[in-house]
Amino acid sequence: MNEMYLKFPSLSENEVFARNAVAAFVLPLNPTLTELSDVKTAVSEAVTNAIVHGYGGAAEGWIELKCRTDGDLLEIEVADRGRGIEDVARALTPFFTTLPGEERSGMGFTIMQTFMSGFSVSSAPGEGTRVKMSKRFGELEANAG
Repeated sequence: MNEMYLKFPSLSENEVFARNAVAAFVLPLNPTLTELSDVKTAVSEAVTNAIVHGYGGAAEGWIELKCRTDGDLLEIEVADRGRGIEDVARALTPFFTTLPGEERSGMGFTIMQTFMSGFSVSSAPGEGTRVKMSKRFGELEANAG
């Protein structure tokens, strides 16, 4: 088992940092390029949501990123203490966005759900949002065989 914890300001340039830090952390699990790409994309979406929706794009808060590996399982948690989500079920609906005028597709949560093995969101208005994701490596090979 291995663990990592990062805390960084809600700056847009830190999305790349978070994505690459998780990619480096997961390398000992020997992921395929597809698995690695899936994880990087899901982390990017979660961190971008925290920056854009949690903090309104302002560098006014912190994002916490926790990762844990256990065998072939990666667990990721991305949390902010920003605005929070009033209706999580509605926010999980594909194409739903609170910022339609800013060319947001409303597909962030859908992408995270699709690319990861496990996914959940907990949130409360004014308290922030916590996204938990997991990825079991080797699933593609197991399903192919």
